[in-house]
Amino acid sequence: MSGENVGALSVFRTTTEVMLRDGVLTREEKRLIIKLANSLGLTKEEPAEVYSAIKEGRETETGREVTPNEQELVYTSVFEVAIVNASLSKDEFAVLAHLRDQFNIDDEKHTRIEANLRDMIRQRTEDENVVDKLLGTLKDSVSLVGSLFDSVRTKSV
Repeated sequence: MSGENVGALSVFRTTTEVMLRDGVLTREEKRLIIKLANSLGLTKEEPAEVYSAIKEGRETETGREVTPNEQELVYTSVFEVAIVNASLSKDEFAVLAHLRDQFNIDDEKHTRIEANLRDMIRQRTEDENVVDKLLGTLKDSVSLVGSLFDSVRTKSV
């Protein structure tokens, strides 16, 4: 899938479906899905339409094409929101793994994105305790997202 465009509504729908697997949309998941919708450039109406379609078992359009460059930006912005939470749940990690699969973010890209996020956290935060906590969360997330990504990749092959 590398280098391919994907549909914004398709990505939003499949990610929402991942979040709804356990039947509950947590506050943290809502934060991620709102960031995802904004990052994908969805209209105010589209997330609700997709959610209704999922609940009613209806198909949805694929939506506008999201280029590989945009995909990386979307992934980065959702990843940033997730790590700022500082206590990621398994569901949030599953969302990141799913997005990584959807956007074909390989280990090399993920490592680069992580490094960029580390730099950004250091620049934005002067309190070293906060920096350490966020960077610790980020470090933990890399291995867990990687292992979840590998299991998602295995299932989809």
